[in-house]
Parts: sequence; C-alpha cells; structure tokens
Amino acid sequence: QVQLAESGGGLVQPGGSLRLSCAASGRIFLIYDMGWYRQAPGEQRELVATITTSGITNYADSVKGRITISRDIAKNMVYLQMNNLKPEDTAVYYCYEDLREFSYGATARYWGQGTQVTVSS
Repeated sequence: QVQLAESGGGLVQPGGSLRLSCAASGRIFLIYDMGWYRQAPGEQRELVATITTSGITNYADSVKGRITISRDIAKNMVYLQMNNLKPEDTAVYYCYEDLREFSYGATARYWGQGTQVTVSS
C-alpha cells in the first residue's frame, strides 16, 4: 500500500524559512504530478504549489516569489522550500502524489497526513 509521509513542519518567526519534505513509499510503478495544499483553521484547503513530471511548476498567487516546489524522481520525493514566511502562511500542509501502483490500472491521488507550519513571533 502506498503511503506518503511529510516532515519539516514547525514553529518559525515571521521572515524565517522552512523546508517541507514528502516521501512516498510502497508499491509504486510511476509517479505523475505532485504538489502541496494547505488548510488553515476554519478555512478550506487551498492549493499552494504543483509540479508536473516535466518539471513545470504552478504556484498560488499568495506564495509566488517566496515558495519553491521541487521533486526528486529517483527518491519519490517532493519538497517545498518556504522563505520569508508570514503569519498568514500558518496552516497544516498536505502533500499529494498522483501515481500508479502497477503498469496497468488507473492513476490515483495519494495524500500525506499533514504537517503543521506555524509562523509567529
């Protein structure tokens, strides 16, 4: 069974940086798109960034210029480098990977359990 595990969250002061990591494990035939969402208390889950198999990235307007998504295909990992963090970045961050477990069958989206990022002085 495929599992995704995030790490790297924590408490940081405004203007600080964090790097989130997300590792996929289990039976994986091929990974397609990967990305990150976040959900603040009382808010809906929102897209932060995505990256395609060819490395094309997409970012929410609120994070452009401050957050960078990257991936290591060989390690089945996706990263989120967050700089110049603001209090409004406080949320639980979730990674996802669109992948196939077998050479046949459909692609499915798998989610991590979430990692808390708190930006506060």
